[in-house]
Amino acid sequence: MADTERPQIYLITPPSFDPAIFPAQLDRVLAAHEVACIRLALATKDEDAQGRAADACREVAHRHDVALVIENHIKLVDRHGLDGVHLTDGARTVRYARKELGQDAIVGAWCGASRHDGMNAGEAGADYVCFGPVGETALGAGELAPRDLFAWWSEVIEVPVVAEGNLTEDLIREFTPVTDFFALGEEIWREDDPTAALGRMIAAMG
Repeated sequence: MADTERPQIYLITPPSFDPAIFPAQLDRVLAAHEVACIRLALATKDEDAQGRAADACREVAHRHDVALVIENHIKLVDRHGLDGVHLTDGARTVRYARKELGQDAIVGAWCGASRHDGMNAGEAGADYVCFGPVGETALGAGELAPRDLFAWWSEVIEVPVVAEGNLTEDLIREFTPVTDFFALGEEIWREDDPTAALGRMIAAMG
């Protein structure tokens, strides 16, 4: 990605939300800011809950002409009229997802801080690769995806790259020249005014 191009915004839903309340909040954010894609990323394993959330978010997303993908649940994509799937196991399920969903579906892959996994996912047919976390965390292994990984990827690989995980305005300024997308979730939803919080993040891109 050229330095003069500004990254796009990729929203991640909260891990749990009330489908009677959250869609209105999402609608306000989409009305105020340009968003390229939304990921439904619920923690629940309840199929009905996933389906209700998918239907509620799809209605809002598509009204704003924004793609909606779901985390991992390949079988729910067609059932709920979604645009694709985001896989959290690197390259392992990419070929299967592509076969199941077809060439028009979005298939994305989370690859942690592994260049190798990212390259394998791209070769397997992923439409984008996510690296992260970018910001400090005590969760998981705590390994960060460094700026150098994004810089190398942006110069060498054509598959779009997404920076994700504990982003701050300072990190957004730092990573803007080397990423195609910023994935933002709890960074904005935990704020009293998510629309304003996203505005600050976008402004940090310069």
